[in-house]
Amino acid sequence: MTRAEPAAETLEQLLRATAAGDAQSFRRLYEASSSHLFGLLLRMLKRRDWAEEALQDCYIKIWQKADTYAPDKGQPLTWLMTVARYRALDLLRIKRPEVEMPEEEDLPPMSLADSAAEDPLMKAAEREGIRRLQECMGGLGPEQRRSVLLAYYEGYTHQEMAGVMKAPLGTVKSWVRRGLMQLRECMEK
Repeated sequence: MTRAEPAAETLEQLLRATAAGDAQSFRRLYEASSSHLFGLLLRMLKRRDWAEEALQDCYIKIWQKADTYAPDKGQPLTWLMTVARYRALDLLRIKRPEVEMPEEEDLPPMSLADSAAEDPLMKAAEREGIRRLQECMGGLGPEQRRSVLLAYYEGYTHQEMAGVMKAPLGTVKSWVRRGLMQLRECMEK
């Protein structure tokens, strides 16, 4: 059984308490969010042992940097997943140094949603979010759509995408950057 996406207010409270050094809140934060982060890490790293290593590192970083979370800049789960995504990229740099890693702006990753949410309001909000994301993805050009999916869903680096898409590296980077900018603008409407 998968876990429902934790409520943003709960995660925000747990992050504030963690920033104040509350170990019990940190444990609850881990319990509420680790399955989401582990899923992202596993998808990006494609190896369970690497994903487990990265997850441990993520929570060390979260413990140390919880005070840097700013609610006005994004959802708490998005912030947590950003920490995980950057840790995965760092680990890939170490484990696969021959692969050029993306040079990305500070854009939030797409959130993974659990399909087992039992709360009808959460399910409705999740369906609306998914519908909106699909609508926004449909507004992207085919290259941008594919590059965003390869980068954020499959965890490909820009260099790997250039090989798969048979396009110059700079072009692929532009597709991802412009695609994410268009998605952000569309989702904010």
